[in-house]
Amino acid sequence: MYVLLDYVAFGLLGLLPIANPLTSATVLLALTGRYPEAERNRQINRATLYVVIVLLICFYAGNAVIGGFGISIPGLRVAGGLIVAFIGFGMLFPPARAAEDEVQAEMASHESSAKLKDIAFIPLTMPCTTGPGTIAFIISAGSSIPGGKLTMMVHLVVAVTTLLFALVFWLCLRGATKIMRFLGETGIDALSRVMGFLLVCIGVQFVINGVYDLLLGWGLVAVS
Repeated sequence: MYVLLDYVAFGLLGLLPIANPLTSATVLLALTGRYPEAERNRQINRATLYVVIVLLICFYAGNAVIGGFGISIPGLRVAGGLIVAFIGFGMLFPPARAAEDEVQAEMASHESSAKLKDIAFIPLTMPCTTGPGTIAFIISAGSSIPGGKLTMMVHLVVAVTTLLFALVFWLCLRGATKIMRFLGETGIDALSRVMGFLLVCIGVQFVINGVYDLLLGWGLVAVS
């Protein structure tokens, strides 16, 4: 039981900073300002389902996809680590917000169309939640399973982690307005920077693991 909780905690600690449901919540607020509440909730429910599907596909079919393109596991880990670290640096040192404010003002100036846009998959699911960093993290985590054996414990960890993450994602989007009002701009900025630091650490560790595996394959380091 404790082993299950440890693996689930590791998965959530890796996914939450990368996927950052709070970012998805801000995007939801920006894009659905004129949506009826029922339609906004429908978009949230569909986005949550899409997130679950993408996460499971990345874990179970990710290795087959990268194998088809001839991508090595060390290469994936290094590339994924660089992507994750890049995202983390962007969160630690965010650009000026003027551009974002101008975009939102421009969006607000347009008349709403007769048919409301479906934003459940793009951009809420991809790339806001399951972007390159999230996909790289999941595939790298799946490739690190000893022997590549998908035991019952592995399936259980994947299922529990995915469902818990989907629950957090759903709660953040359903409570987006309250969350933003409670934390405020300063709180969101501080939380984003903390998550950015965690992402940089995770990304650097990915790169270290990838380089170590590469050197190990070349016989330049000994197995500890």
